Amino acid sequence: MNNKKIGGLNMVGRAVNRLAGRLTAVALTAAMAVSMLAGCAAGGKNTETAAKKEYKPSAMEQMNAKNDPNVIQDNYRTCYEVFVYSFFDSDGDGIGDLKGLTEKLDYIEGLGCNEIWMMPIMPSPSYHKYDITDYMNIDKQYGTLDDFDALITECHKRNINVIIDFVINHTSNEHPWFKAAADYIKSLPDGAEPDSSECPYVDYYNFSKTNAGGYNQLPGTNWYYESQFVDSMPDLNLQSEAVRGEIDKITSFWLDRGVDGFRLDAVLYYNNNNQTETIDDLTWLVNNVKSKKADAYMVGEGWTTYREYAKYYKSGIDSMFNFDFSQQDGYIGKVLNGAANHGASTYGNALVDVENEIKKYTDSYIDAPFYTNHDMGRSAGYYNGDNAEEKTKMAQAMNLLMPGNAFLYYGEEIGMRGTANDETKRLAMRWSGDSKAKGMCVGPQNAEETEQTYDTLDKQMDDPYSIYNFVKQTISIRNAFPEIARGTNTFEKDLSNENVCIFTREYNGEKAVLVFNPSKDEASVDVSSLGVNDAVAMLQTTKKAPSYKDGMAKLPAYSVLVLK
Repeated sequence: MNNKKIGGLNMVGRAVNRLAGRLTAVALTAAMAVSMLAGCAAGGKNTETAAKKEYKPSAMEQMNAKNDPNVIQDNYRTCYEVFVYSFFDSDGDGIGDLKGLTEKLDYIEGLGCNEIWMMPIMPSPSYHKYDITDYMNIDKQYGTLDDFDALITECHKRNINVIIDFVINHTSNEHPWFKAAADYIKSLPDGAEPDSSECPYVDYYNFSKTNAGGYNQLPGTNWYYESQFVDSMPDLNLQSEAVRGEIDKITSFWLDRGVDGFRLDAVLYYNNNNQTETIDDLTWLVNNVKSKKADAYMVGEGWTTYREYAKYYKSGIDSMFNFDFSQQDGYIGKVLNGAANHGASTYGNALVDVENEIKKYTDSYIDAPFYTNHDMGRSAGYYNGDNAEEKTKMAQAMNLLMPGNAFLYYGEEIGMRGTANDETKRLAMRWSGDSKAKGMCVGPQNAEETEQTYDTLDKQMDDPYSIYNFVKQTISIRNAFPEIARGTNTFEKDLSNENVCIFTREYNGEKAVLVFNPSKDEASVDVSSLGVNDAVAMLQTTKKAPSYKDGMAKLPAYSVLVLK
């Protein structure tokens, strides 16, 4: 919604109110008589309806509306993670699909996101589709390749990039490659060794007569196969030239269809017992993709601490997910929940530590901050009691205003809740309170019933102080000032304290100062030494707004100021 138009409507509304105040008693009486007659004509029924509450923009929305978007078309974006299954259903079967996602692109664009990461969309026997049976097709629950092509076209019309989940650590045990290899192993006489000249697919996986850790027995044999996750997901042998040849075909297939990059699942497990070979596998894959599309974006999942995942930047990968700031026990959660020795400065010190560690391995990288994803409990559940909503909002600001390519899991923008099993972390998007409304999904089977704290999207869009509008305003700030995502990051340690954390970001001659107050107390800080002139953007989690005057920044609890 255009804020300038809203302001104009408010001016008209005030004029109408003044005019109404001048109506004579006679005119008012006549109006009442007309209303009564209308009621009689309706058979005596009360026809009054509650007028929709006028939308009055918050102070942050009014200030931020003065900043035009300045979105650079590179790989520093704001990426929206989508579980297609639970997002938007176009055909009424209760399962989200590609046509449904295409239908909601205007929503994603309106939120401010300019990249989509789709969780696996390839054929699979499971609801989550992380066990793939065909790497060059679309799961029939989601649609067709034509639907995918249409989605790509519509995304690119909106300058939205598309990255897809690329699951090559393992396949499904129903994949034709594994079925052929398993049948061959079962046919071997006792004492015989596998021969790839007889069955090439036997080298696609890791078979052994030793029951090592992470191996499962092949039924009906005394052979074992590597499957680090579950027995239905046999691990591929990524050191195999034949497997790399298959992957080469697969990356070409999707790049030719217009994808802008890949999210690499389970990077740490590529060669589970050998980090050197794992990084070699990753280096080969990065080079393979970049040789075909130099600006393809590649981000790896390595669920570990920054001192470990930083090593994988040696591969030349663009990004590794920054797990240290995610979840309830990450730096953001600990700061907001007031954990011992985790004041506001902890957030700044931690970001510097991560950056310094990565720079040991590369000078060219894009951090990938995220707060939660499909494997984690939803973040609204991290905060309870007093200030829970304020903390839920502030956490998104602390994530989305970090440098790099920031990620937002669908439903986080409205404070959806969901924990317990994986299915419950992937509940249907709450577009409306009406479960039968157009596009509503059923969500995964076996998901636990979850009480939701915050309103559905349709209601939050009408509330200027909702989580949705807070997240939207946060992304608008990120899009207005390129230095926030791309700039050289300086933690202003001497000015920061237990309540306030300050960063300076510089890029292409532009400088922005970000002042965070993630505490429950109001805070003031003198930032005159940083050479700023005025506040240009703000975030407020309540009706109290931050302010800046004569070098002094004043921030209510859980708020942000951007100064230039």
